[in-house]
Amino acid sequence: MGCAGCGLKIKGVVPTGCGDKGHCSTGGCSKLEVYDWLSDVAATHFDQHDIHEVSFKGGARKEFFRNEKHHDIVTGDFVLVETGSIGYDIGRVSLSGELVNLQMKKKLTGKNKNAETRKIIRKANEGEMNKLEEARSREKETMLRARVMARDLGLDMKLGDVEFQADLRKATFYYTAEGRVDFRELIKVLAKEFKVKIEMRQIGARQEAGRVGGIGSCGRELCCSSWLTSFKSVNTSAARYQNLSINQTKLSGQCGRLKCCLNYELDTYLDALRHFPNENKAKKLVTNKGTAYLVKTDVLKGIMTYTFAETNDYYNLDIEDVKTVLAMNAKGEKPEDLTDMMIVEEVKETHEYEDLVGQISIETLEKADRKNRKGRSKNRKNRKNRSNDNRASKESKPPQNKQRSDNSSNATDGSKPKKKRNNKRRKGSGNRNKPGDNTASQN
Repeated sequence: MGCAGCGLKIKGVVPTGCGDKGHCSTGGCSKLEVYDWLSDVAATHFDQHDIHEVSFKGGARKEFFRNEKHHDIVTGDFVLVETGSIGYDIGRVSLSGELVNLQMKKKLTGKNKNAETRKIIRKANEGEMNKLEEARSREKETMLRARVMARDLGLDMKLGDVEFQADLRKATFYYTAEGRVDFRELIKVLAKEFKVKIEMRQIGARQEAGRVGGIGSCGRELCCSSWLTSFKSVNTSAARYQNLSINQTKLSGQCGRLKCCLNYELDTYLDALRHFPNENKAKKLVTNKGTAYLVKTDVLKGIMTYTFAETNDYYNLDIEDVKTVLAMNAKGEKPEDLTDMMIVEEVKETHEYEDLVGQISIETLEKADRKNRKGRSKNRKNRKNRSNDNRASKESKPPQNKQRSDNSSNATDGSKPKKKRNNKRRKGSGNRNKPGDNTASQN
């Protein structure tokens, strides 16, 4: 949903757009972004809200801050905010106006509902933004060195991300672990190494994947890093209800847990399964022809497929017909066959095409290719011979000035040069005789 300029890069320059390295001011490129559909609506003085949503590190963390001094702040501005401990931090205003109240109702629940809202100090200047860039550039190297230190101390934990405060006075390390970890010694080592205040926060595997980001098997950005905020438990029964094969590799996401998208359509499948007969009772249908066994169930279409052990024929039955047969079996009755109940699928018109490629053999193509090659080589030889003949004839032909000199020498000897015979008829000349000549011929 970002602007068209977010993808542009000119000689290593950061992408154009809102100025946040590819993140739109309207909200669309950052993680967990909310589109402000009221941003173009002008609000009066009484309708303005003094609470803004501020995102940190490209949307990895979001909090609400109060603009008590009524600074002229709009979506996309970088502001200095209070941290609650030491120093200050810099974030980007990701949401303003009436939508902030809706987001606060959604996120501030339980213990966070009565939490005190910190204040916005002012807008960030150029020097502070340069310091923020320096802090972001140090995070990757710091995380790698901290991983080495944790491994040397033998701690069973994985450091997933590091976030420096904008004033470089505090660093927050996010880690994942199976149980509780005693990292007191690690904090001392990190504080001595990096000369900053250290804070450790344990997160889950899904939260780690959301902070790191990535591309899912569907080809789109991970849901946990783009819009999903609440993580519900997912189990293999969700895959079983949707008739998916229990393949741990295909059902697991980048976090190593079951994919959250397995729950997206689960309610639809559960609603459709209410109309189906009991799975244990519908496993087989007894008829006079034999016993038919359930092979496949199409939940969304409401079709159950049966087959007989003696034959390889498949019968697609509607769930109402299956219920009818089960009711007959419960009374001790048997239907004659399942052919009358079978759903006949409409055969779509198929256009027949001639297989022109199959009619041509490889030998024919090879023969034609050899023939074309011979013809091309023969033409090449003929052109070469003609060029050689033309070159030889030009060399044997005497030059024109030499012929003129021969004519002039003949003229000096007293003999007249031969005149070229003009084959063209002169005007008025021909085979016709003059009148005097006619009389002479008659005499």
